[in-house]
Amino acid sequence: MVSLPNPTPTFLGTALRRRRASRAGLPPTRRSRGCGALLLALCLCAAAKPDSEPTAPDIQGWLAAELDYSLEHLALPDGTKPYYLAYTVTERQLVALDASLGSVQRDQDYHRRFLDVDVRVGDHQLDNTHRLRGGGTGFDPSDYLFDGPIEVSLDDDRDALQHAVWRATDRAFKSAAKRYQRVLTNLKTQVQEDDRSGDFTREEPVQFTEPPADLVWDRAGWRSRLKRVSALARQHPSIYDSSAALTAGVEHRWLVTSEGTRLQTTRRLLRVLVSAATKADDGMELSQTYLFDATHPDRLPSEAEVSEAFRRVIDQVLALRAAPLIEPYAGPAILRNRASGVFFHEIFGHRIEGHRQKDVEEGQTFAKKIGEAVLPEFLSVRDDPTLARFGEQDLRGHYRYDDEGVPAQATRLVEAGVLRTFLMSRTPLEGFPRSNGHGRREPGREAVSRMGNLIVESSRQVSFAELRRLLVAECQRQNKPFGLLFEDIAGGFTGTRRLDPQSFKVLPVIVYRVYADGRPDELVRGVDIVGTPLTCFSKIIAAADDPAVFNGTCGAESGNVPVSAISPSVLVSQIEVEKRRREQDRPPILPSPLATTERPAAHP
Repeated sequence: MVSLPNPTPTFLGTALRRRRASRAGLPPTRRSRGCGALLLALCLCAAAKPDSEPTAPDIQGWLAAELDYSLEHLALPDGTKPYYLAYTVTERQLVALDASLGSVQRDQDYHRRFLDVDVRVGDHQLDNTHRLRGGGTGFDPSDYLFDGPIEVSLDDDRDALQHAVWRATDRAFKSAAKRYQRVLTNLKTQVQEDDRSGDFTREEPVQFTEPPADLVWDRAGWRSRLKRVSALARQHPSIYDSSAALTAGVEHRWLVTSEGTRLQTTRRLLRVLVSAATKADDGMELSQTYLFDATHPDRLPSEAEVSEAFRRVIDQVLALRAAPLIEPYAGPAILRNRASGVFFHEIFGHRIEGHRQKDVEEGQTFAKKIGEAVLPEFLSVRDDPTLARFGEQDLRGHYRYDDEGVPAQATRLVEAGVLRTFLMSRTPLEGFPRSNGHGRREPGREAVSRMGNLIVESSRQVSFAELRRLLVAECQRQNKPFGLLFEDIAGGFTGTRRLDPQSFKVLPVIVYRVYADGRPDELVRGVDIVGTPLTCFSKIIAAADDPAVFNGTCGAESGNVPVSAISPSVLVSQIEVEKRRREQDRPPILPSPLATTERPAAHP
């Protein structure tokens, strides 16, 4: 069979029967008789054992059968065939509860299954995934390796699943073959590439089956808890938006590849979130959030812990509302541990992702710096997705196998300031022919190298109190009236493309002025951290002994993936901040109903 046609409804049943019979090895002249005999035997078995328990669905087996069939029969008239084929089914179940001012706003269930088909045409050295270079190629859908997630049936129906796989395989193979021809043409018209490593690494196949997880938890109890916690905001009319929320999710994944990998994995992530927001008199939007992350319902926080966190968030937001604006500044600063973790994630982690060292459209900040000092000699960095917890904190960046079926590996990226390697997916680099288990994606995207649990460590540590003293001393040395303390950071973003400025922006939410003359610290607002990575790294002069975890979700070209960053507090001799964008709308004209009893009574 050249390729699988798109059948008409009258042909569909016949096509499926023929393909199943072919997998069973029945010759064409016997297929109908074989299927009839099998059906009769199944009916007799059912009659003999009416009380037999149903077997669990064999999704992995169904995917493997379809993969074997496609590998045997899928080819174009010129003989083009895939040299690699992989199927992934990802099932996601999510419950979301959200309460505000003592009332439930959302009580939602989400349950979907997605299919990813990875097809490679050519060989490991050169295939259809090779990056096209140069402009003027014109738009073509085959430029994009994936066109979004493919939803498949939630029912454990073999025919429905294999039908979806069949159609998706046909589409992906045709697109891969077409793109491979464009790759060949592109290579003939462009200059020789700097990195002439191949397009796909060779890895040993793995087989692993993990028991499925469930979402059994006290939903009704948490619904009541969130209502009680969220009602605390009723006491604060200046809080315009607030929330106490919980999301509980479980993800099951089945992966089969033509190399022999067979994986069934599961991941469970739960999160409790409290947030509050207001608007300052000058129009600036102000918000603060606190998160609790867990991998099992038993590890969720108590109601008392959530209430206390919500009170702190409200107090911080109200304090920010009264805090003065700060002007642009360049000088010494401390990034508190969690804030430091976000800082390293944004300005360092994304720049040592392996695929960026190969793409000529990327800035390639560290592409030629293996064996060179890129950080102060007292700092080391590793990424270890095998780590499930840090102390008592569950890590969102933990996984056993990446999304290309490679075992997760602890990877030493920087040792004593010297760059040793990159985060590697199955896209090789010169000198790095193997993956280290960091190929990640969300369904519907191309897997690329991404962070898991990024961990910053210091061989020279001081207490936080001493770090603060060093900040004051650095301010005095530079004749600066104050330094900055970044207590908490909401997130950030960075540009890595050559056409973009090689800079970053990190978004702090709690910032203090630490005065050199001994005056009390002062809460300020209205600034973002900006800069360029190489300059910032060279300014780190000390680290504390207080590592802490930032759990979050990272968005990049392969979609949103859960990540963690662990870092101690660090002191930098100079950091630059710029004014944050400020909205121009005034606060609400009328007072909140929570602030006054002078409201008209409801009409009968």
